[in-house]
Amino acid sequence: MHSVAILVLDDVVPFDMAAPMQAFDWARLPDGRRPYRVGLCAESPEVRTEGLTLRIERGLEALETADTVIVPGRSEGAGPPSGRVLDALRRAARAGTRIASVCVGAFVLGEAGLLDGLRATTHWIAAAELARRYPLVEVLPDVLYVDNGQILTSAGAAAGLDMCLHMIRRDLGSAVAAHSARMCVMPLEREGGQAQFVVHEHPPVPRGSDLEPLLGWIEDNLAGELTLGAMAARSGMSERTFSRRFREQTGTTPLQWLLRARVRRAQYLLENGDDSVERIARQAGFGSPTAFRERFRRVVGTTPYGYRAAFRAKSPAPPRLP
Repeated sequence: MHSVAILVLDDVVPFDMAAPMQAFDWARLPDGRRPYRVGLCAESPEVRTEGLTLRIERGLEALETADTVIVPGRSEGAGPPSGRVLDALRRAARAGTRIASVCVGAFVLGEAGLLDGLRATTHWIAAAELARRYPLVEVLPDVLYVDNGQILTSAGAAAGLDMCLHMIRRDLGSAVAAHSARMCVMPLEREGGQAQFVVHEHPPVPRGSDLEPLLGWIEDNLAGELTLGAMAARSGMSERTFSRRFREQTGTTPLQWLLRARVRRAQYLLENGDDSVERIARQAGFGSPTAFRERFRRVVGTTPYGYRAAFRAKSPAPPRLP
Protein backbone atom coordinates (compact mmCIF):
# COMPACT_ATOMS: atom_id res chain seq x y z
CA MET A 1 0.00 0.00 0.00
CA HIS A 2 1.28 3.45 -0.98
CA SER A 3 1.59 5.84 1.97
CA VAL A 4 0.54 9.49 1.50
CA ALA A 5 1.47 11.95 4.26
CA ILE A 6 -0.19 15.37 4.23
CA LEU A 7 2.04 17.80 6.08
CA VAL A 8 -0.18 20.21 8.03
CA LEU A 9 1.35 23.51 9.15
CA ASP A 10 -0.25 26.24 11.24
CA ASP A 11 -2.78 28.35 9.30
CA VAL A 12 -3.35 25.57 6.76
CA VAL A 13 -6.16 26.20 4.26
CA PRO A 14 -8.72 23.46 5.07
CA PHE A 15 -9.77 22.73 1.48
CA ASP A 16 -6.15 22.55 0.33
CA MET A 17 -5.75 19.81 2.94
CA ALA A 18 -9.05 18.05 2.18
CA ALA A 19 -8.66 17.93 -1.62
CA PRO A 20 -5.74 15.44 -1.72
CA MET A 21 -7.28 13.43 1.13
CA GLN A 22 -10.44 13.00 -0.93
CA ALA A 23 -8.69 12.17 -4.22
CA PHE A 24 -6.41 9.47 -2.79
CA ASP A 25 -9.01 8.10 -0.39
CA TRP A 26 -11.50 7.49 -3.23
CA ALA A 27 -9.00 5.50 -5.30
CA ARG A 28 -9.87 1.81 -5.66
CA LEU A 29 -8.13 -1.09 -7.38
CA PRO A 30 -10.19 -3.37 -9.69
CA ASP A 31 -10.73 -5.81 -6.79
CA GLY A 32 -12.02 -3.01 -4.56
CA ARG A 33 -8.93 -2.63 -2.37
CA ARG A 34 -7.62 0.80 -1.39
CA PRO A 35 -4.18 1.42 -2.92
CA TYR A 36 -3.35 4.43 -0.72
CA ARG A 37 -3.10 4.95 3.02
CA VAL A 38 -3.62 8.68 3.67
CA GLY A 39 -2.76 10.41 6.94
CA LEU A 40 -2.04 13.81 8.42
CA CYS A 41 1.22 14.71 10.10
CA ALA A 42 2.50 17.87 11.73
CA GLU A 43 5.31 19.29 13.80
CA SER A 44 3.10 19.50 16.90
CA PRO A 45 -0.01 17.57 18.07
CA GLU A 46 -2.26 20.60 17.61
CA VAL A 47 -2.44 22.79 14.50
CA ARG A 48 -4.40 26.03 14.21
CA THR A 49 -6.43 26.91 11.17
CA GLU A 50 -9.28 29.27 10.35
CA GLY A 51 -11.81 28.66 13.13
CA LEU A 52 -10.47 25.16 13.88
CA THR A 53 -7.87 23.45 15.99
CA LEU A 54 -6.79 20.11 14.52
CA ARG A 55 -5.51 17.21 16.58
CA ILE A 56 -2.78 15.43 14.61
CA GLU A 57 -1.63 11.96 15.65
CA ARG A 58 1.64 11.67 13.72
CA GLY A 59 4.70 13.90 13.83
CA LEU A 60 7.36 14.73 11.29
CA GLU A 61 8.68 11.18 11.51
CA ALA A 62 5.82 10.25 9.14
CA LEU A 63 7.79 11.86 6.31
CA GLU A 64 10.54 9.24 6.75
CA THR A 65 8.26 6.34 5.73
CA ALA A 66 5.84 8.11 3.35
CA ASP A 67 5.94 7.40 -0.37
CA THR A 68 4.31 10.77 -1.14
CA VAL A 69 4.31 13.97 0.92
CA ILE A 70 1.83 16.72 0.15
CA VAL A 71 2.15 20.27 1.50
CA PRO A 72 -1.18 22.18 1.44
CA GLY A 73 -1.45 25.95 1.15
CA ARG A 74 -1.55 28.29 4.13
CA SER A 75 -3.54 31.40 4.92
CA GLU A 76 -2.20 34.83 4.04
CA GLY A 77 0.02 36.11 6.82
CA ALA A 78 1.18 32.66 7.97
CA GLY A 79 4.65 32.69 9.45
CA PRO A 80 7.64 30.94 7.88
CA PRO A 81 7.94 27.17 8.32
CA SER A 82 10.25 26.06 11.09
CA GLY A 83 13.73 24.72 10.52
CA ARG A 84 12.54 21.28 11.68
CA VAL A 85 9.87 21.20 8.98
CA LEU A 86 12.29 22.31 6.27
CA ASP A 87 14.91 19.77 7.36
CA ALA A 88 12.30 16.99 7.35
CA LEU A 89 11.28 17.90 3.80
CA ARG A 90 14.91 17.99 2.64
CA ARG A 91 15.58 14.56 4.15
CA ALA A 92 12.49 13.16 2.44
CA ALA A 93 13.63 14.63 -0.89
CA ARG A 94 17.11 13.13 -0.51
CA ALA A 95 15.48 9.76 0.17
CA GLY A 96 13.61 9.97 -3.14
CA THR A 97 10.16 10.60 -1.66
CA ARG A 98 7.65 12.19 -4.05
CA ILE A 99 6.79 15.66 -2.74
CA ALA A 100 3.92 17.85 -3.97
CA SER A 101 2.39 21.17 -2.99
CA VAL A 102 -1.12 22.55 -3.28
CA CYS A 103 -1.57 26.26 -4.07
CA VAL A 104 0.77 28.46 -1.99
CA GLY A 105 2.25 25.37 -0.36
CA ALA A 106 4.85 25.90 -3.10
CA PHE A 107 6.39 28.60 -0.91
CA VAL A 108 7.24 25.96 1.70
CA LEU A 109 8.97 23.85 -0.95
CA GLY A 110 10.73 26.96 -2.21
CA GLU A 111 11.95 27.81 1.29
CA ALA A 112 13.33 24.27 1.62
CA GLY A 113 15.23 24.74 -1.66
CA LEU A 114 13.38 21.87 -3.31
CA LEU A 115 12.29 23.95 -6.31
CA ASP A 116 15.70 25.39 -7.21
CA GLY A 117 16.42 24.82 -10.89
CA LEU A 118 12.92 23.43 -11.50
CA ARG A 119 9.72 24.67 -13.06
CA ALA A 120 6.88 25.27 -10.61
CA THR A 121 3.48 26.88 -10.25
CA THR A 122 1.22 28.26 -7.55
CA HIS A 123 -2.01 30.22 -7.43
CA TRP A 124 -1.79 32.89 -10.14
CA ILE A 125 -2.22 35.72 -7.64
CA ALA A 126 0.95 34.59 -5.81
CA ALA A 127 3.05 33.60 -8.84
CA ALA A 128 4.98 36.86 -9.10
CA GLU A 129 5.87 36.74 -5.41
CA LEU A 130 7.06 33.13 -5.69
CA ALA A 131 9.32 34.15 -8.59
CA ARG A 132 10.61 37.16 -6.65
CA ARG A 133 11.46 35.20 -3.51
CA TYR A 134 13.01 32.23 -5.27
CA PRO A 135 14.82 33.46 -8.40
CA LEU A 136 16.26 30.00 -9.12
CA VAL A 137 12.73 28.70 -9.78
CA GLU A 138 11.08 29.01 -13.20
CA VAL A 139 7.53 29.96 -12.24
CA LEU A 140 4.77 29.06 -14.71
CA PRO A 141 1.72 31.14 -13.71
CA ASP A 142 -0.72 29.83 -16.33
CA VAL A 143 -0.77 26.06 -15.76
CA LEU A 144 -2.80 23.87 -13.39
CA TYR A 145 0.15 21.82 -12.16
CA VAL A 146 3.78 21.03 -12.95
CA ASP A 147 5.24 17.53 -12.71
CA ASN A 148 9.04 17.41 -12.45
CA GLY A 149 9.05 13.71 -11.64
CA GLN A 150 9.84 13.72 -7.91
CA ILE A 151 8.61 17.25 -7.18
CA LEU A 152 5.15 18.49 -8.21
CA THR A 153 3.38 21.80 -7.65
CA SER A 154 -0.19 22.87 -8.34
CA ALA A 155 -2.16 26.09 -8.59
CA GLY A 156 -5.33 26.63 -6.49
CA ALA A 157 -7.08 23.96 -4.41
CA ALA A 158 -9.10 22.63 -7.37
CA ALA A 159 -5.87 22.35 -9.35
CA GLY A 160 -4.54 20.34 -6.41
CA LEU A 161 -7.22 17.77 -7.21
CA ASP A 162 -6.08 17.77 -10.85
CA MET A 163 -2.52 17.13 -9.69
CA CYS A 164 -3.55 14.30 -7.34
CA LEU A 165 -5.58 12.60 -10.08
CA HIS A 166 -2.54 12.93 -12.33
CA MET A 167 -0.39 11.18 -9.69
CA ILE A 168 -2.98 8.41 -9.27
CA ARG A 169 -3.04 7.87 -13.03
CA ARG A 170 0.75 7.84 -13.11
CA ASP A 171 0.83 5.26 -10.29
CA LEU A 172 -2.06 3.00 -11.21
CA GLY A 173 -3.39 3.88 -14.66
CA SER A 174 -6.31 5.80 -16.11
CA ALA A 175 -9.10 3.47 -14.94
CA VAL A 176 -8.27 3.91 -11.25
CA ALA A 177 -7.78 7.65 -11.69
CA ALA A 178 -11.07 7.97 -13.58
CA HIS A 179 -12.95 6.25 -10.75
CA SER A 180 -11.45 8.65 -8.22
CA ALA A 181 -12.35 11.59 -10.48
CA ARG A 182 -15.96 10.44 -10.73
CA MET A 183 -16.21 10.09 -6.96
CA CYS A 184 -14.76 13.62 -6.59
CA VAL A 185 -17.35 14.82 -9.16
CA MET A 186 -14.81 16.32 -11.51
CA PRO A 187 -13.30 15.48 -14.91
CA LEU A 188 -10.10 13.49 -15.06
CA GLU A 189 -8.64 16.25 -17.23
CA ARG A 190 -9.68 19.89 -17.50
CA GLU A 191 -9.20 21.97 -20.62
CA GLY A 192 -6.76 24.86 -20.46
CA GLY A 193 -4.92 26.19 -17.43
CA GLN A 194 -5.34 28.76 -14.73
CA ALA A 195 -4.65 31.62 -17.15
CA GLN A 196 -8.38 31.82 -17.83
CA PHE A 197 -8.96 32.75 -14.17
CA VAL A 198 -6.38 35.55 -14.14
CA VAL A 199 -7.55 39.15 -13.98
CA HIS A 200 -5.25 40.79 -16.52
CA GLU A 201 -4.47 44.01 -14.72
CA HIS A 202 -2.54 46.71 -16.54
CA PRO A 203 0.98 47.28 -15.29
CA PRO A 204 0.90 50.15 -12.79
CA VAL A 205 1.65 53.64 -14.05
CA PRO A 206 3.35 56.05 -11.64
CA ARG A 207 0.99 58.68 -10.29
CA GLY A 208 1.35 61.90 -12.24
CA SER A 209 2.96 60.15 -15.21
CA ASP A 210 2.77 62.02 -18.50
CA LEU A 211 1.37 58.79 -19.98
CA GLU A 212 -1.88 58.90 -17.99
CA PRO A 213 -3.82 61.03 -20.53
CA LEU A 214 -2.60 58.82 -23.38
CA LEU A 215 -3.65 55.62 -21.61
CA GLY A 216 -7.09 57.04 -20.99
CA TRP A 217 -7.36 57.94 -24.67
CA ILE A 218 -6.34 54.39 -25.64
CA GLU A 219 -9.04 52.92 -23.37
CA ASP A 220 -11.63 55.19 -25.02
CA ASN A 221 -10.58 54.22 -28.54
CA LEU A 222 -9.92 50.48 -28.34
CA ALA A 223 -12.22 49.77 -31.28
CA GLY A 224 -10.09 51.92 -33.57
CA GLU A 225 -6.86 51.13 -35.37
CA LEU A 226 -4.26 51.95 -32.73
CA THR A 227 -0.79 51.58 -34.18
CA LEU A 228 2.50 52.35 -32.46
CA GLY A 229 2.84 55.37 -34.74
CA ALA A 230 -0.61 56.69 -33.80
CA MET A 231 0.11 56.37 -30.08
CA ALA A 232 3.53 58.00 -30.43
CA ALA A 233 2.04 60.87 -32.43
CA ARG A 234 -0.69 61.36 -29.81
CA SER A 235 2.02 61.66 -27.14
CA GLY A 236 4.11 64.05 -29.27
CA MET A 237 7.15 61.77 -29.40
CA SER A 238 9.00 59.73 -31.96
CA GLU A 239 8.17 56.02 -31.96
CA ARG A 240 11.59 55.16 -30.52
CA THR A 241 11.40 57.70 -27.69
CA PHE A 242 7.79 56.81 -26.96
CA SER A 243 8.53 53.07 -26.79
CA ARG A 244 11.48 53.63 -24.46
CA ARG A 245 9.56 55.94 -22.12
CA PHE A 246 6.52 53.68 -22.13
CA ARG A 247 8.58 50.66 -21.07
CA GLU A 248 10.38 52.70 -18.40
CA GLN A 249 7.08 53.77 -16.84
CA THR A 250 4.98 50.62 -17.25
CA GLY A 251 7.45 47.76 -17.54
CA THR A 252 5.93 46.58 -20.82
CA THR A 253 5.69 47.66 -24.46
CA PRO A 254 2.89 49.85 -25.86
CA LEU A 255 1.55 47.01 -28.02
CA GLN A 256 1.55 44.52 -25.14
CA TRP A 257 -0.31 47.06 -22.98
CA LEU A 258 -2.81 47.58 -25.79
CA LEU A 259 -3.35 43.82 -26.15
CA ARG A 260 -4.11 43.50 -22.43
CA ALA A 261 -6.53 46.42 -22.61
CA ARG A 262 -8.38 44.78 -25.49
CA VAL A 263 -8.48 41.41 -23.73
CA ARG A 264 -9.90 43.05 -20.60
CA ARG A 265 -12.57 44.80 -22.68
CA ALA A 266 -13.44 41.48 -24.36
CA GLN A 267 -13.62 39.68 -21.01
CA TYR A 268 -16.05 42.29 -19.69
CA LEU A 269 -18.24 42.04 -22.79
CA LEU A 270 -18.25 38.24 -22.69
CA GLU A 271 -19.18 38.22 -19.02
CA ASN A 272 -21.87 40.88 -19.13
CA GLY A 273 -23.51 40.96 -22.56
CA ASP A 274 -25.15 38.94 -25.27
CA ASP A 275 -23.19 40.27 -28.26
CA SER A 276 -21.75 37.73 -30.67
CA VAL A 277 -18.05 36.94 -30.69
CA GLU A 278 -17.81 38.67 -34.07
CA ARG A 279 -19.26 41.89 -32.65
CA ILE A 280 -17.08 41.74 -29.54
CA ALA A 281 -14.02 41.31 -31.79
CA ARG A 282 -14.88 44.65 -33.42
CA GLN A 283 -15.76 46.41 -30.16
CA ALA A 284 -12.48 45.39 -28.54
CA GLY A 285 -10.46 46.32 -31.62
CA PHE A 286 -9.18 42.91 -32.72
CA GLY A 287 -10.14 43.50 -36.34
CA SER A 288 -11.33 40.03 -37.25
CA PRO A 289 -12.96 37.18 -35.29
CA THR A 290 -10.05 34.93 -36.25
CA ALA A 291 -7.46 37.32 -34.80
CA PHE A 292 -9.66 37.79 -31.71
CA ARG A 293 -9.94 34.04 -31.04
CA GLU A 294 -6.21 33.43 -31.53
CA ARG A 295 -5.01 36.32 -29.34
CA PHE A 296 -7.67 35.80 -26.67
CA ARG A 297 -6.73 32.14 -26.31
CA ARG A 298 -3.02 32.98 -26.21
CA VAL A 299 -3.52 35.44 -23.32
CA VAL A 300 -6.43 33.89 -21.40
CA GLY A 301 -5.84 30.19 -22.05
CA THR A 302 -9.29 29.37 -23.37
CA THR A 303 -11.57 30.35 -26.25
CA PRO A 304 -14.00 33.29 -26.08
CA TYR A 305 -16.88 30.78 -26.11
CA GLY A 306 -15.28 28.75 -23.32
CA TYR A 307 -14.65 31.88 -21.27
CA ARG A 308 -18.25 33.04 -21.66
CA ALA A 309 -19.58 29.63 -20.64
CA ALA A 310 -17.46 29.65 -17.50
CA PHE A 311 -17.73 33.27 -16.38
CA ARG A 312 -20.83 34.87 -17.83
CA ALA A 313 -22.83 36.67 -15.16
CA LYS A 314 -26.00 34.72 -14.49
CA SER A 315 -29.25 36.64 -14.26
CA PRO A 316 -31.40 35.66 -11.30
CA ALA A 317 -34.23 33.34 -12.23
CA PRO A 318 -37.64 35.03 -12.37
CA PRO A 319 -39.92 34.25 -9.44
CA ARG A 320 -42.22 31.32 -9.99
CA LEU A 321 -45.88 32.16 -10.14
CA PRO A 322 -48.15 30.34 -7.72
